[in-house]
Amino acid sequence: QVQLVESGGGLVQPGGSLRLSCAASRSIFDIYAMGWYRQAPGKQRELVAYIISGGTTYYAESVKGRFTISRDNAENTVYLQMNSLKPEDAAVYYCNADPYGTGVRASWGQGTQVTVSS
Repeated sequence: QVQLVESGGGLVQPGGSLRLSCAASRSIFDIYAMGWYRQAPGKQRELVAYIISGGTTYYAESVKGRFTISRDNAENTVYLQMNSLKPEDAAVYYCNADPYGTGVRASWGQGTQVTVSS
């Protein structure tokens, strides 16, 4: 039932950085897990990273060491800091929530476009 809005995407050169934001319509304090996904043209949506309420994080191997997911309960926002961006990172990035740890997610929003090009 939570509404999520992604922002922060844009055009960056290889090696650049972006910080994506996922703003929730209500408190995320009691949401078990929140994650970031991405989908490139012609490819399936893939999980990039997630964070659970206790602070445990997961990263896809392709972004490990370059991306950092964080959760600010006071601001009802989840962030994805993306450093050392590569052309392969170009995609539409989406966030989603698993409020009860059951695997049932909210509806997908529009996402935010990340383009990495020189």
